[in-house]
Amino acid sequence: MEQTQDKGTQRRTLLKAGALVAGGAALGLPALAQGNEPIRIGHLTPLTGFLGALGDYATQGIKMAVEEVNAAGGVNGRKIELISEDSVNPQTASSKAQRMIERDKVLVLMGEINSASALTISQVAARNKTMFMSIGARSDALRGKDCNRYTFHVDIPVTVMVNAAGEALLREGLVKGKKIYALTSDYLFGHDLSRAAKRFFTANGGTVIGDELVPTDLTDFSSQMIKIRQARPDLIATNLGGNQVTNFVKQYAEFGLQIPVAGFNLNTADAWAAGEGNLGGIWPTVWHHELKTPGSVAFVERFTKKYNRLPENHAWIEYVSLMMLVQAMKETKSTDTDKLIAYFESEAQFDILKARKAYFRSWDHQLMQEAYPFTVKPKGQAKHKQDFLQFGEAVPAANEPLEKLAPPKSESACKM
Repeated sequence: MEQTQDKGTQRRTLLKAGALVAGGAALGLPALAQGNEPIRIGHLTPLTGFLGALGDYATQGIKMAVEEVNAAGGVNGRKIELISEDSVNPQTASSKAQRMIERDKVLVLMGEINSASALTISQVAARNKTMFMSIGARSDALRGKDCNRYTFHVDIPVTVMVNAAGEALLREGLVKGKKIYALTSDYLFGHDLSRAAKRFFTANGGTVIGDELVPTDLTDFSSQMIKIRQARPDLIATNLGGNQVTNFVKQYAEFGLQIPVAGFNLNTADAWAAGEGNLGGIWPTVWHHELKTPGSVAFVERFTKKYNRLPENHAWIEYVSLMMLVQAMKETKSTDTDKLIAYFESEAQFDILKARKAYFRSWDHQLMQEAYPFTVKPKGQAKHKQDFLQFGEAVPAANEPLEKLAPPKSESACKM
């Protein structure tokens, strides 16, 4: 929300409003209804740095959702007012979240992709008893030892990503008896991803012979390429974040190594940026624009018409997150935090534009939903520059429970 008034103007406006209320009461007229005030939502996501390109899609997705809701009459007669800012880094994200609650009087916090920033926002939300929908952060720790009653998690967690891509790797014979060399982003998400990947490889007969921590601002992978060539692994596993994956696969293609590459984190925007001919291997995703459900097809058409580009998975997930919040507010006829939490914890079902509806688990607040493995189409089959990805069938399969790939309660450190 832009602050266009100085303090003196704001004070005069408040005084005038107070006089109107008092005058109305004296005349026997109804006081101004607070229920008609806008529903303010604080949105934080990275718009700069190695996750900035993803944050741009995220912002477009949630803004489109807000516009559609407001055009349809709002929520219980109230319009949504979105206050969206660049989260920048964990410290800045924390201070901005606190300011949104105190100054802007937001009722809900939403967004974020960086798991470390999501953690600091979650802590602010808990201290202020404000609901936080953590939309794009994937670290297992956020759903485990760092969980709290006020935070709900929309994106698939690290363990699901590893299991979704891992099952495909097993089918391709790339795990059992194989030597694996890993590259890991040196922050909360990368560390979580590395632990889950090592656990998967070890449980399925693979051996991790190297795991190098990579600074999040690293752009030149030359030294890593030399180490990989010297190690001579059977598989390269990337636990990288954001545009690091793009930079790595481009440089890997230029380096000329023929070792299979796979990974447990690759957003479609970063895959597109890598380009046909550079990307290979097997990867997981939470959603893709070729999903042929009626709701997904319609969303892609509206987004493409509005922004003149295909929606990436962060655009979709921010859009459906806002719509889930709206459903909760309409069903409870309230914006009260406790009522919204109770609604989500009831495991109510939500249409998230996939074949199966989703729901939040009551005990760790994780959204249960389908995921998808993807690889690359044979060369020459792409119809345009964003058409070279080949998406697999949803996992878990239609006849399997949505919780199949998720960490069970018996293995979780989450205590609300």
